[in-house]
Amino acid sequence: MTLPVPAVPEPTSAQPADVRLSGAGSAAVRLPAASPRTRRTAEAAILLVMFTWGANVVAVKAIIADVPPLLFAFCRFGLAFLVLLAILKWREGSVGLPRRDVVPLFLLGLAGYGLYQDLWASALGQTTAANSALITAASPVSTMLLCAAVGIDSLSRAKLVGSMIALSGAVGVVVATHGIGLTGASLGDLMTFLATLCWAAYVAYGTPILARHSPLRTATWAVGFGTLGMLPFALLQAPSLDPSRIHAGTIALYLFCALLPAAFSSVIVFEVVKVLGPSRTMLFQFLVPAFAVAMAAVFLGEAIVVGQLVGGVVIVLGILTARSRRVERLLATG
Repeated sequence: MTLPVPAVPEPTSAQPADVRLSGAGSAAVRLPAASPRTRRTAEAAILLVMFTWGANVVAVKAIIADVPPLLFAFCRFGLAFLVLLAILKWREGSVGLPRRDVVPLFLLGLAGYGLYQDLWASALGQTTAANSALITAASPVSTMLLCAAVGIDSLSRAKLVGSMIALSGAVGVVVATHGIGLTGASLGDLMTFLATLCWAAYVAYGTPILARHSPLRTATWAVGFGTLGMLPFALLQAPSLDPSRIHAGTIALYLFCALLPAAFSSVIVFEVVKVLGPSRTMLFQFLVPAFAVAMAAVFLGEAIVVGQLVGGVVIVLGILTARSRRVERLLATG
């Protein structure tokens, strides 16, 4: 899926550029400004990504009952890498990377996929589901603050206020489902927090590479390098796999998790980042807990309570606040 980005030489006052790509010691690079129609297409695309990520929570919960989690993660992203590699060759005619980008993309893939998946999956066995969801829900805020700190994206008042509103909604969804139960900083809590920082670093530091490569090429090699980082842990869990527990439903869920939430969504995220900027793009991640709760009710029979519905509405309100230029003007004049 490709989002059209018109080749406009300079941003106009009616279409300000959201994405300022820069790195340490480098000059800022502005991507072409996007039209309102392109921005709406980008927002629709990222909504679909968040929906598949919410469905992925339910699918993975079902799969890891039969397959060791780190082994599953390696197999899932390994297939995603092979599919993306084939699409990259078909769409762009080559699959290589310039030598200067191999190490940066290796580190990005290791952070955003290898370390993130290993830390998050391992942490689930050492902390409560409520704690893990609360900490993971803060990852868009971590991304926004990191992007602002390193000068990759701007931190506007609307983004800050919107992120706080959306975060409160995400917390509300989790509290309504599981309660709080914060009894102290456990090792699992710390590992989950480190996982969110890995994802924030992946989105933030991956943004400048988009000025040199397509989202497809960037995502393909980030997934590939990340999968390589999962290999040692997958090998450790391989002996515990019981092939008799794998059935047709397991394979179907595996293909879904590998192709939609992993492969295609990885490309779409970077496509949207080029249009909306990393901070505003990741604000939509607050929707994942709401989608996951709704689909868990449908497919796993979990009850939905009023607090979850209210939290979902608050999440949407936060996203609308963060993307509103009218709110930004009101906050600036206030």
